[in-house]
Amino acid sequence: MTPLRQRMTEDMQVRNLALNTQASYVQQVSLFARHFNKSPELLGPEDIRTYQVFLTNEKKLAPSSVLITVSALRFLYKVSLKKDWSFEDMIPTAKKPQRLPVILSPEEVLQFLNSVGSTKHRAILTTCYAAGLRISEAIHLKPIDIDSQRMVIRVEQGKGQKDRYVMLSPKLLETLRSYWRTVRTKDWLFEGDVPGQPINRSSVELPAKRLAGVPASASLLLLIPCATPSPCTCWNLGRMFAPSSF
Repeated sequence: MTPLRQRMTEDMQVRNLALNTQASYVQQVSLFARHFNKSPELLGPEDIRTYQVFLTNEKKLAPSSVLITVSALRFLYKVSLKKDWSFEDMIPTAKKPQRLPVILSPEEVLQFLNSVGSTKHRAILTTCYAAGLRISEAIHLKPIDIDSQRMVIRVEQGKGQKDRYVMLSPKLLETLRSYWRTVRTKDWLFEGDVPGQPINRSSVELPAKRLAGVPASASLLLLIPCATPSPCTCWNLGRMFAPSSF
């Protein structure tokens, strides 16, 4: 590990950035350095501009993907290298198009969930839909997080490293109880192949994407093309929060 990478890693750690964010930033800076075959310390604003043009025009990356690189480089040069730049001008962000999600009917959601072969995966995806959770939040649930007395689910250290409560519908409670009776897990509600560890996120996402025909490299939480007669093109379970349906 180079001294610069070590410093950047430590800077992210002391700011308590999420582990996924840390890994993503290090990866983006590494790709930036390899593109020029130079240390970022030797590169400046004009090189950054050239790289952004390369990502946008040659690699045809979406603005959201370029934004990850921009965030990583801003952190590197502002925090770790302490450059006194006008970062909005030196490392600009692209304007992202604002699109409304396409919402499927409860019947169409049920059609997809019923096509999921794994009982565990179906329970996880149902929880995402019924409670409005991200897959990363659902797979880290514990049996003690399901509060049937108050009809809520406790989510620990979710998005933004924040705890919160979400609603627990009677239908989802019965789904989770039925699932738990077959597995009787102790530590994690959705245990993975390694005893005492939760199921891996990709173990849930990849089969769902294959089922829906989504590329494995897709960066969205769970973007699934609609295989129903309706005119929709895609949908996101976590955003289609519908507790009344489950």
